[in-house]
Amino acid sequence: ALGAGVGAGVLVSRYFGARDYGKMKTIVSTSLISFLVLSILLGIFGFCFSHSMMSLLQTPADILDEAVLYLRVYFVGFPFLFMYNILSTMFTSIGESRIPLVLLIFSSVLNIFLDILFIVPFHMGVAGAAWATILSQFLSAVLSLVVGLKNFPILHLHREDFTDLKDTAVLHLKTGFPMGFQMSVMCIGQLAMQAVVNSLGTAAVAGYTAASKADQLSVLVNNAMMTAISNYVAQNFGAGRWDRIRQGVRACLIQTEAFNLIMCIGILLLRHPIVRMFLSDPTKEIYHYSDMYLTIVAPFYFVLGLLAVYR
Repeated sequence: ALGAGVGAGVLVSRYFGARDYGKMKTIVSTSLISFLVLSILLGIFGFCFSHSMMSLLQTPADILDEAVLYLRVYFVGFPFLFMYNILSTMFTSIGESRIPLVLLIFSSVLNIFLDILFIVPFHMGVAGAAWATILSQFLSAVLSLVVGLKNFPILHLHREDFTDLKDTAVLHLKTGFPMGFQMSVMCIGQLAMQAVVNSLGTAAVAGYTAASKADQLSVLVNNAMMTAISNYVAQNFGAGRWDRIRQGVRACLIQTEAFNLIMCIGILLLRHPIVRMFLSDPTKEIYHYSDMYLTIVAPFYFVLGLLAVYR
């Protein structure tokens, strides 16, 4: 979803930079339709095969039922997740990055509040955490749609914007599929690693999961920089401004690697406090797994930065 969203954003930015607003709107409409269909299909598939997937990942028996329950609830909310992602991408593509940031902060704070509400007083357990995520994504998607319709007339779609969808879909597929597949390769690798970790027992799962939450911070920051430079380059590519492309890539590379350096040092120094954020009473064995993961992964954020910017 993220990769294909970036691919759609690149096309929107390109025609926005070239001031071809008719083609840009057609790409927006094609993206909305294709993402809706894709999210529904993936949601149904994921809901039906949640147990099989968790079993394939060698999830320990004592947490299997809760893992399946969480995943099934999460798959129900797939259309909201896709809708929020594609709308945020559209905003960023036309140079508006503040609104997606505000909506993301709102979604995150709401998610935390609902987590506490559903898990503590309502005693809904893992299902409560999943429903908290779904509801926060749903409200963020609705707010994104309302904000987009109110503040960006350039994104208002009409009947004529839903013509020539076939050729536009092919163009979207050529751009979005490679980016989506590239990002999926990392996810597939993480799934393979998760399966191996699951076979080591619950302590390994707890240590790896807590550590990977911190690691995801770096991944998300690098993905954000990737989205920013993709849209920036695409806009200037559409406008024929090659000099600005070189300047932008250089500036983005410096900023990204500065962030990665800070995150690498911070994560290595705060390994144990990070784990305690997710686990109330971590054991020495859990610390062993989380330390091993973070001390190996964090120094390679520099490579991830190169990948994010130049990809």
